[in-house]
Amino acid sequence: MSEISGEKCPICEENKMTLKEEQMDIPYFGKVFLFSMNCSGCGYRKADVEPAEAKEPCRYTFDVASVEDLNVKVVKSGDATVKIPHIITIEPGPTSEGYVTNIEGLLDRVKKMVESSIEGEDDDATKKKGKNMVKKLNRVMAGQDTLKIIIEDPTGHSAIISDKAQKGKL
Repeated sequence: MSEISGEKCPICEENKMTLKEEQMDIPYFGKVFLFSMNCSGCGYRKADVEPAEAKEPCRYTFDVASVEDLNVKVVKSGDATVKIPHIITIEPGPTSEGYVTNIEGLLDRVKKMVESSIEGEDDDATKKKGKNMVKKLNRVMAGQDTLKIIIEDPTGHSAIISDKAQKGKL
């Protein structure tokens, strides 16, 4: 892993930014580079994952049907869209991050996003809908319900690494 400290932060402009690059070999996916930026001054952070070789645009679909499915590895690039029908669509943008996690980690991220979106919400219908989404995610993580996860990546840098995952083209 290579690391550079004391760089200028694009947000607070203090020389408190640490840049890291690490190469990782992910089984069934290949070599990737993990990039991260963290500022100890203002807390700004950004991360991304890029494969070492070029890839074709891809679409992965995975049906979470058991507790064992929560352990399936997920590689998501900063350019990927994550869709969980009837729950959320996460579009890429300037703050979109790439990461390597598992299904449980992805669902936990989504759950936190939904919870934070209903915090302080005045509309009772919106609040109820959000709470129902969180309940659904909790049931899935307990193995009591199912859901579908779709990852679409125009750069081909994302994957759901499982024999159960269906890979297609965009």
